[in-house]
Amino acid sequence: MSAPPTVAVLGGTGFLGHNIVAHLLMKGLAVRVVARHPERAKWMFGEPRPELSYQAGDLLDERSTAAAIEGAYMVVNAVSLYAERDGITFEAVHVKGASRVARLSAHHGVERFVQISGIGADTRSRSRYIRTRGEGELAVRNEFNGAVVVRPAVMCGPGDAFLTKIIQLLRILPVFPLFGDGRTRLEPVFVGDVAEAVALLAERSGPLPTYEFGGAHVYTYRELVEAITRALSLRRHLVSVPFPVWKAMAIAAQSLPGQGLTLNQVELMERDNVATGTGNLQELGVAPTPIAHLVAALATQPAGGDSRSPT
Repeated sequence: MSAPPTVAVLGGTGFLGHNIVAHLLMKGLAVRVVARHPERAKWMFGEPRPELSYQAGDLLDERSTAAAIEGAYMVVNAVSLYAERDGITFEAVHVKGASRVARLSAHHGVERFVQISGIGADTRSRSRYIRTRGEGELAVRNEFNGAVVVRPAVMCGPGDAFLTKIIQLLRILPVFPLFGDGRTRLEPVFVGDVAEAVALLAERSGPLPTYEFGGAHVYTYRELVEAITRALSLRRHLVSVPFPVWKAMAIAAQSLPGQGLTLNQVELMERDNVATGTGNLQELGVAPTPIAHLVAALATQPAGGDSRSPT
């Protein structure tokens, strides 16, 4: 009996990455978790075994990236930078790093390549984060013929930095600040649904070039917060806070330790985050999980929840 094909997942210990790893394993594929700190993978998944290996790799480094993808049937680049720090920029990770992974994947004969991007990625955006996500998509397509781009909407699930944070804040704040007037439209999606869809791409031939994965329902930000307060049986006063105020707070937070509010989070909330009708979850046979189910599950988590940050 031949060994199953290997899928290398860069960023395999991140919020989406570790979910992708789990779903690939459930499909009987061999997975190589590639991360700057692969010891985290052992904490997440246990000791290495024939179908699961861990490897140090940094897409900013040519040699370690080449070693990480050599012999892989499929490569998933799930690495993303959420705040520029210590000289590491959005361009270095989202554009140059993604381009490097795609180029080396093509060179080493990888058959399938999936680039994780995000809904709203736009090469014309004034936001460096949003613009470089769009530039990264173009760079990957230029380097790897037939690359698939996956653009999830804002992802939710245990350990997320969105829905869990809203729940935590609603529990302690009698007055809840909204981004702007709360009219930004969102289509939050369960991270497990995105991971399942990416895993299915390992089995499918001739996939579409781009997929946008949204959730089961479109909300305005205000509607979403109101739905969460009802689910938690809370009464809260919602107040609009102008985006310039949020940006000023995010810039101030950059000098503080830890992962707090980032400027790119504010910039993403200035525009709708809704799938535009390109390839979706349903086309891959995945039924989106209703947000109410996620709220119910996350509401039972102890205060603090999962400390892992998204990748």
